[in-house]
Amino acid sequence: MTQTYSVSGMTCDGCRTGVEEKLNSIEGIQAKVNLEKNEAVIDSERDISLKELQDALPSKYAISEKKAEVPAMMMMEEEKISDLQQLKPLFIIFFYITVAAVLLNISSWTGSEFMLDFMGLFYIVFSFFKMLDLKGFPDSFRMYDPLAKAVPAYAYIYPFIETALGLMFLMRIQIRPALYITLFILGITTIGVVRVLLDKKSIQCACLGTALKLPMTKATFIENSIMLVMAVLMLFF
Repeated sequence: MTQTYSVSGMTCDGCRTGVEEKLNSIEGIQAKVNLEKNEAVIDSERDISLKELQDALPSKYAISEKKAEVPAMMMMEEEKISDLQQLKPLFIIFFYITVAAVLLNISSWTGSEFMLDFMGLFYIVFSFFKMLDLKGFPDSFRMYDPLAKAVPAYAYIYPFIETALGLMFLMRIQIRPALYITLFILGITTIGVVRVLLDKKSIQCACLGTALKLPMTKATFIENSIMLVMAVLMLFF
C-alpha cells in the first residue's frame, strides 16, 4: 500500500536525505521524501503505525498523516492565516526595534540618527537569533542567498558580519563603509528572496535563524527593502 505523510522540521537537502534514510531503515517499507512539499510517500508491505515512523526519526522531525485535499480557495485562506501566525514574531520584533529607535532619539529628533539606531538594533537582534543555531543557519541561508550558495564559508560568517555592522551603526563607527556593506549583503540576499517568491517555492526564511520557523514571504522582501532604502537615504540624500 502507498500512503503520503507530512514531514516537518526539514530545512535543507541534507535533512531530506537523513529523513529518507531513517524511514527506509524500517523493515518492509520504501520511502521517497520531497523537501519542497515537506512530505514522504511510503510504500509498505504491511501496516505501519505512525508511532513506528516517528520513532525512526530524530526528535527535530515530526511526521503526520497527510490531510485530505481541500478546495483551492479554502487552502489559500488557510495558508494566508498560517503565514500571518508564523510571521507574528517578525512583526513583534520590528515593532520593538522601531519603538526603541524612536525612544533613543525622542529628546533630540533627527531622521538620520533614528535610521542609524534602527539599523544597528536590526542587525544586533537578527544576528542574535542566527547565533542560537550557528550549525543549522548556513544550510537554510544557502537555500536562497546567491553568494552563500557560491561561497559556503560566507554563510558561516554572515551572523558575525551582522553583529559587527550593528555595533558600527550603534557606536557610530565607520558609518559610510557600513552602509555600503549593507547595500551589498542585503542587496544580494534580496535578489535571492525575489527569485524564491517568483518561483513560488516553499522554504524556510533564515532571517531569524532556525530557532523560529518562518516561511519565506513578501514580509522577508519588505524587511530587506526597508534596510536598503535607509542605507540609500543615508548615503545619497
